[in-house]
Amino acid sequence: MVPVADAKTIAEKTFREESGRIISSLIRISGSFDLAEEAIQDAFASALVNWPDRGIPAKPAAWITAVAHRKIIDYARRRGTRNEKQDALRYETEKSTAEDEVTSDEMSITYPDDRLRLIFTCCHPALNREAQVALTLRTLGGLTTSEIARAFLVGETTLAQRLVRAQQKIRDANIPYEVPAAALLGERLEPVQAVLYLIFNEGYLATSGAQLVRGDLCAEAIRLCRVLCELLPKNSENMGLLALMLLHDSRRAARLDSHGELIALEEQDRTLWNAEQIREGMQLVEEALRLRPVGPYQLQAAIAALHAQTSTPEATDWRQIAALYGELAKYSPTPVVALNHAVAVAMSEGLSQGLVTIDALGASGELDGYYLFHAARADILRRMGNRKDAAAAYQRALALTTNQVERNYLSRRLQEVNQK
Repeated sequence: MVPVADAKTIAEKTFREESGRIISSLIRISGSFDLAEEAIQDAFASALVNWPDRGIPAKPAAWITAVAHRKIIDYARRRGTRNEKQDALRYETEKSTAEDEVTSDEMSITYPDDRLRLIFTCCHPALNREAQVALTLRTLGGLTTSEIARAFLVGETTLAQRLVRAQQKIRDANIPYEVPAAALLGERLEPVQAVLYLIFNEGYLATSGAQLVRGDLCAEAIRLCRVLCELLPKNSENMGLLALMLLHDSRRAARLDSHGELIALEEQDRTLWNAEQIREGMQLVEEALRLRPVGPYQLQAAIAALHAQTSTPEATDWRQIAALYGELAKYSPTPVVALNHAVAVAMSEGLSQGLVTIDALGASGELDGYYLFHAARADILRRMGNRKDAAAAYQRALALTTNQVERNYLSRRLQEVNQK
């Protein structure tokens, strides 16, 4: 006998770590997201019934996989949809015993390429970005609908409808469940990377709400990026993306004080930074840059590495950071990259020069609705001692900021310049 609580803990851990691998194989065999999700949910429910009485198998994921495969056969039989997929699944599971006799030692089904197929399916260009993110977290990440809805601050019903529409789109548009041909791999990989980085960024700096950081989303993005690196080894941009996530995430413990308030990078206690993540991230950056070709994620990771390797803010190599942002602008000529370059210029070549560059960027009005533009401008004006203009810029940034932790930080800065 095993305590029900212990069985539940193991089942939840297995679901979080292995559901992406299991459901990938189920979708390949059944050709249906709906059937695959129903089967895996029923398999885990069976585990909660069987494991307390019969013991937890040595390989829980294999047990779940075997049972889920049998569930799909049962669904197909009941619906009278016997076809080549059912035959293929039956062939792969015919050596297993009846459901209540399945043992992990006898059954170990793995399809190493199925998760790669699923990543490209979830991030197909025919789906919008919201659908890509939701599907990736639901299928490969193993997050529940309610967890994803909470993370992105949308209603659970809205999120569920988004998932249903995405799955219908895949079915109706006959989106293939496959890895793109080599000639298309590069362009199709970019949306995958973008989705994973979006998930990480939403965890690292929440768009809105009362929390600044959602550690679960950061961890999930890093885990999925590790999967991508495992499935496509020696891809320099995948390695750069993983390095970028690790280096940013290494600062998580130092970003908030004991009251949950934001601490700026230059004011953080660097002894709280995660040395192991920094070590791994910098090693990945070096390896990725050697592999080539160089891409935007590697350049961003190299910038993060320059911050990570300095023991004091004063030791930061802002001139090199400015040069890297200049290179990044060749790949991503966006106003946001230009803004970051201008800030690096201000820190390396002088505040006045940086302010001139930032004001030139703002002349078009393209960044007027971007709160970080006004926050960066306010910070430079504050450092220059121009309290009046700094206050106005902080007020503009506050009006555009929806995350409460960031609002608190900007309010403190505004109060500081008004009091001096």
